[in-house]
Amino acid sequence: MFSRRHPILFFLLSLTLIITVFLTIFTGILVMGTSMFSSGLIASQGDKAGNIGVVEIKGFIGSPKKWIQDIKTFRDNDRIKAIVLRINSPGGGIGPSQEIYREVIKTRKIKEVVTSMGSVAASGGYYIAAASDKIMANKGTITGSIGVIMEYANISEAIKKIGLAPIVIKSGEFKDVGSPFRDLEESEKVFLQEVVDELHLQFVEDVSHARGIPVEELTPIADGRILTGNSAMALNLVDRIGNLDDAVQWAGQLAGIQGEAIPVYPAEDTMGWLRKMTTALFKDLNITGPVSDNFRFVVN
Repeated sequence: MFSRRHPILFFLLSLTLIITVFLTIFTGILVMGTSMFSSGLIASQGDKAGNIGVVEIKGFIGSPKKWIQDIKTFRDNDRIKAIVLRINSPGGGIGPSQEIYREVIKTRKIKEVVTSMGSVAASGGYYIAAASDKIMANKGTITGSIGVIMEYANISEAIKKIGLAPIVIKSGEFKDVGSPFRDLEESEKVFLQEVVDELHLQFVEDVSHARGIPVEELTPIADGRILTGNSAMALNLVDRIGNLDDAVQWAGQLAGIQGEAIPVYPAEDTMGWLRKMTTALFKDLNITGPVSDNFRFVVN
């Protein structure tokens, strides 16, 4: 028999077959789980007329994908009458903040959107909040911080002390601007300041457009300063003082709901643990997924 003549080869083939079957089953479960939880299912307290979708935007604003998907899900669901953005974020990337801002602007043309600020909703957090129809904060919420910052570490002196001398070959004057291995040239400082100023203007103009505050009135306080909820309301950056439940009820009133508004949250991805485990297994076995997941074009 083949198994007796080639025991090692037979063992390897059997092991490969077992692994293949195992991965096939797990991949099937993973796909089912992914489709179930990306199809727009929501965790509801019942099919009531007063459902308000609550999207929680927490922490550093990096990848906006999950938050944008949650907003779209609630926007497209007829059982959801309005949306509340619960923001607890000190800010993040300007690009991701702008993506969520645009999605909120599109959404408020269809449904009422109210922002509820938690402990902090500053910088990029405020950028997103500004896009909503109404903003509610706590008295002590830290918000504002309408500004842009760019910073990097200069380790050129440390590099010299250990005897390293970086060699750079570049295609243009500004290709390695911000390199940690050398000081900035004056022309580079001017260039980077222009970039920061342009991004700052985009921030100010978007807040001005969404909040209906003239740019000339907004500019003096758009210097990066933080504000309390009370101070922000006095400057028309916030509309009311209140907590999350107050914001939910307010959204319900704006949507014309009679009676109590019921908060509804996106369904949790309970398949997350399985997805992580399968991904780790694929990696350990050096099994690649689709090209789009394993190949990226980088221009740097």
